[in-house]
Amino acid sequence: MIWTISDLHLSFARPKPMDIFGPGWKDHPDRIAEAWRDRVAPGDWVLIAGDISWAMKLQDALLDLQWIDALPGTKVLIRGNHDYWCPRSVNSIRRHLPPSLRLIGADALDIGEAVVCGTRGWITPETPGFAEKDLPIYQRELGLLDRALKAGRALAVGKPLIVMIHFPPFVNRQPTEFARMIAASDATACIYGHLHRRYDWDNAVQGRVDGVYYQLTACDYLGFGPVAVRGLT
Repeated sequence: MIWTISDLHLSFARPKPMDIFGPGWKDHPDRIAEAWRDRVAPGDWVLIAGDISWAMKLQDALLDLQWIDALPGTKVLIRGNHDYWCPRSVNSIRRHLPPSLRLIGADALDIGEAVVCGTRGWITPETPGFAEKDLPIYQRELGLLDRALKAGRALAVGKPLIVMIHFPPFVNRQPTEFARMIAASDATACIYGHLHRRYDWDNAVQGRVDGVYYQLTACDYLGFGPVAVRGLT
């Protein structure tokens, strides 16, 4: 089975209590772990769409990654905008990851019943506050998504293609270039995170759009437990 949850925002090396963002985050690692162990079997996969650790360096992130490793299943990760410990070129740190973790970045992974590809994404020109400094990052992330989708299509012969992207690929419920690229790739499903406000949850695009099933997986939105990836059948 394929599960998903994102935005774990762990900080075991240098604690940063998340309940400063609201009482709903109190003891959130314990709540995630309890729900995870109740639902996920050792042979399952769990897709985590970014914002995994607050750590600035890999050595500090390792405690968080080891905590995830101790939970059931094999985990597939992409970096989010707060994953400063994770460089854009993920090859350099893959060998340092605990055994049950798989990190992808502008590439793809065959997980048996599906193929997963992904990249972080970024805010887009349609987003309020988009500035000149965002343009090169945005353009670079479009190129990284293109690489990821090409890698995914090459592997996904007769299998569903799941796209992981941290930033939502819609603004004001309208598709961005990220969403248009995902739809053009014949992807089956797309999971994303990043959204933590009730207003954003209420306006998040979910369900099937242009043939792709979209799913918001921020852990606070999910009630701090992994859920099944939808839209694969």
